[in-house]
Amino acid sequence: MGGPAGPAPRGLATAALSLVLAGALMILVVPVGASPRSSGKRQKLTPPAILQSGELQFCSTIATPPVEYYTPSHVPTGTDVQLGSAIAKQLGLKPVWLNVTFSGIVPALQAGHCDLIMSDLYIKPTRLKVVNFIPYMYASESVVVTKGNRKHITGMNTSLCGKAVAANFSTTAVEDAQAQSKACVRAGKKQITITQFKTPVEALQQVALGRATAFATTTENGAYYMNKRKGLYQFAGKAYGKILAGIAVNKNATALESAVTSALKVLFHNHTYGQIFKRFGLAQEELAKPMKNQS
Repeated sequence: MGGPAGPAPRGLATAALSLVLAGALMILVVPVGASPRSSGKRQKLTPPAILQSGELQFCSTIATPPVEYYTPSHVPTGTDVQLGSAIAKQLGLKPVWLNVTFSGIVPALQAGHCDLIMSDLYIKPTRLKVVNFIPYMYASESVVVTKGNRKHITGMNTSLCGKAVAANFSTTAVEDAQAQSKACVRAGKKQITITQFKTPVEALQQVALGRATAFATTTENGAYYMNKRKGLYQFAGKAYGKILAGIAVNKNATALESAVTSALKVLFHNHTYGQIFKRFGLAQEELAKPMKNQS
């Protein structure tokens, strides 16, 4: 997953503003299940609950369509971007999207470069130790091969033993391929050669050129590129590893976490949430109902 390195730390003026306002923080939260029309009051967040007055800043790896990607005119879009921007609007804030490499996205949040992570980030025990999550969608993993599947790959299993697999840096797909490679060795078979790339486009090029047998990625990302490049790629076997993805927030950001949770529930009940997922062909990844925070 790609994009330039994370943004530089904020200046002293912002830090000073946060200190001045720390004792005067006022947060208006819409009750659970309320709609914008019935709430009567717009939610409001000010520093230090957020980093910059009037803005809600998201860290995201804007390179994995249809969840987050740039249009040809370099405008960020996708389910994450549109849903995150709707959350910001519900809170009366301007959404700001910061493109951060996936391997550094959690450290960027912890270092205070952004308020939230919204980047199809899976909720895992290791991540729950350092950040809290607001669940907002399901995700799963798949293996993509060239059309015809001449090497008869059947998924993330022993059919990949001795083969080359492409994946994006620091993703779950890399962990899956590494675990499968160890299983291959234990079974007396050759290990998997795993090569990591910044973007899905780079990884898929390796498959198209025959330098990699398969591309391991999220199901939604694989489906996007198969639809975009019809006749070139196909899934090998069934999707696996269905898991919740969440909006990540720092452990001590309780006011922000509460406000975002309430805003997401409003968008769920007024159908904005469902409309966004359907727009990008991801209705199968929707939650049936809002879920409790993971912390």
